[in-house]
Amino acid sequence: MKKKIILASSSPRRIKILRELGIRFKRSSPNIVETQNKGETPRHFAVRCSIDKAKTVAEKKSGIIIAADTIVVLDNKVIGKPKNRKDAVRILKKISGKTHTVITGITVLDTETGRLKSDYEETKVVIAKLTMTEINCYINTYEPLDKAGAYAAQGKGAVLVEKVHGDFFNVVGLPVFKLNKLLKFFNINLI
Repeated sequence: MKKKIILASSSPRRIKILRELGIRFKRSSPNIVETQNKGETPRHFAVRCSIDKAKTVAEKKSGIIIAADTIVVLDNKVIGKPKNRKDAVRILKKISGKTHTVITGITVLDTETGRLKSDYEETKVVIAKLTMTEINCYINTYEPLDKAGAYAAQGKGAVLVEKVHGDFFNVVGLPVFKLNKLLKFFNINLI
């Protein structure tokens, strides 16, 4: 019998990616507090959050659970989602003209066996030097208000992105190559 796949996320971007891959899945939103522990590296933080999400969903659902957590890192500091428009301006000014790293921790958990596999993906993103007019115009689209780093590379924010070094899907929130690699441990192939 084929195991049910559950996406531990309410992210429209992750949902879209899985649908485009032709994966049949259910979704369940994990409710976890994402707080970086003192001394915890950004990489470890992203992976830990993905594990926490998978385990939280496993408490109420059974099947193969896919969980991910994406963070934006500049100067070894995690930049979260903006709290409001003013915070979005602050974040965009901070990343303007700089290279930052997008890290996604990804976890696959089989609730039947308890087997869990985690990994991460890192992608370097170069943001163009932005004017205040460009920042304000972009914020007026409301697109950056629910995104880590205050931009969406797959949306209007694409015009802010000068270069991407690595997995573009990682920047969107679900590194497809890494997901496929992890799913193979559970005898699930995406192609």
